[in-house]
Amino acid sequence: MTSVPFQLQVRIERWPIAGRFSISRGSKTEAVVVVAEICRDGLTGRGECVPYPRYGETPEATVNAIHSVGHWTSLTRDVLNMRMLPGAARNALDCALWDLEAKEAKQRIWELAGLPAPRPLTTAYTISLGTPEEMAQATHAAAHRPLLKIKLGGEGDETRIAAVRRAAPDATLIVDANEAWSNDNLQRNLDACAKADVALVEQPLPAGQDAALERIARPIPVCADESAHATASLKELEGRYDAVNIKLDKTGGLTEALAMSREAERLGLRVMVGCMVATSLAMAPALIVAQPAFIVDLDGPLLLAKDREHALRYDGSTVHPPDAALWG
Repeated sequence: MTSVPFQLQVRIERWPIAGRFSISRGSKTEAVVVVAEICRDGLTGRGECVPYPRYGETPEATVNAIHSVGHWTSLTRDVLNMRMLPGAARNALDCALWDLEAKEAKQRIWELAGLPAPRPLTTAYTISLGTPEEMAQATHAAAHRPLLKIKLGGEGDETRIAAVRRAAPDATLIVDANEAWSNDNLQRNLDACAKADVALVEQPLPAGQDAALERIARPIPVCADESAHATASLKELEGRYDAVNIKLDKTGGLTEALAMSREAERLGLRVMVGCMVATSLAMAPALIVAQPAFIVDLDGPLLLAKDREHALRYDGSTVHPPDAALWG
């Protein structure tokens, strides 16, 4: 990786969501993303991130963090990962550097990384949190999709999951509580999910308050999301979780996400690759990490009213590798 003069451009973009996206922490009607562009010798690499309020990130602070590297004398992925903490800002920069390096080398990302060419994958499709009736209606409309991710919210989740299962009797279901369950309802909700033949439960308890997962019988696999960030966090998951959700906005980019995937496999944790609600520019790097994953949740663009130019191709729930005009 060379170290030559570069120019940096950063902007905030707002992409309307088709309807409303709701989880246990609230609802939103637009995806607010930050795009970083790194220009060098007439070539430009792009990366997109989603600042996450759950971790104290804002679009404005993320823009400032990205701008802060403008005075660095060297900007490579190695330098970036040494000098900037994991998070949204580093994600945008790391992915922009990968994109730029691929253009400079006249290679695709997977060739640059020494990986096999990516194949199309089946992604989950998300059903937002709502009343059991609302969720059943939304599920019925999406029941033709093979994999559905159901957002839950705590009180009333037993009823929600039963209503969803009736609306999509043939789909594989995974659920995401987004830290909304408690020690009091954990076993009851897990049993309700098992009764509904749910394949995976994601982050049932708040991060840092999930020790109860070590002490109960887990009738179905439990996946860490908010409890897992970058590679260093994986050791703390042993005994509590069966899988880990890798998101590039948490790891701080593709470089760390690939390392985290390898370490998770070594530790015996199954890998899920997820996303925030964002455009195809954010999904493209995640699709590289997702190739060996057992659950793929890269439906962000499907939830938008429109996607960006040169978007990923989705055939129903099948997402295809990116064209070089988009990224990589």
